[in-house]
Amino acid sequence: MSQSRLILAAAVIALVTGCASPNPYDNQGQEQAPRQGMSKTAKYGGLGALAGAAAGAAIDHNNRGKGALIGAAVVGAASAGYGYYVDRQEAELRRSMEGTGVQVERQGDNIQLIMPGNITFATDSSDIASNFYTPLNNLANSFKQFNQNSIEILGHTDSTGSRAHNMDLSQRRAQSVANYLLAQGIDGSRVSTAGLGPDRPIASNADQAGRSQNRRVEINLKPLPQVQQPTQQY
Repeated sequence: MSQSRLILAAAVIALVTGCASPNPYDNQGQEQAPRQGMSKTAKYGGLGALAGAAAGAAIDHNNRGKGALIGAAVVGAASAGYGYYVDRQEAELRRSMEGTGVQVERQGDNIQLIMPGNITFATDSSDIASNFYTPLNNLANSFKQFNQNSIEILGHTDSTGSRAHNMDLSQRRAQSVANYLLAQGIDGSRVSTAGLGPDRPIASNADQAGRSQNRRVEINLKPLPQVQQPTQQY
């Protein structure tokens, strides 16, 4: 078989293997990944396979086809593993946040939770609103169940008032969310906070509707360093 065909076969084999193999994250979470279309597990496994095939072919100059097969199998399976974990976590978060007003968005292996100001805090306050406790309790349960992510909490404000005041308010709001999650048993080593004030608006501050969107708290979930896939040597 020609080297080019070996490299193509390597990618296909790794993709299939990555999706079919027992997954180390099977025991975390109860929700199954969505069934519509190609799952993110398959997609990331396939991308990893292609990257591994290229790396293996480049490193093994004497037998590029063999190097591609090894690289694709190892890297493809590893990439699919964490993608599978995030599939399950995303599905559980969407279920538990349904009807709360919290938006769940996903980019690659990162998940972002957007909590608008109308459910989080009263105007010019960092005290958690009463109707925000239920979403936070659900998040705490999810974060304990899925514990392979860092939890970055970002506070945002609109542009009303001085920048210094808004920077302080946004930090206090982010810290209030962090303190509540820590009180529910979340590992503090996973949690970080930052107040960004009015610096990252997602809508215009020229009208009330836009300012309401900008007053928000975001939580970014990213893989912890120890669960990042290591660089493989071939």
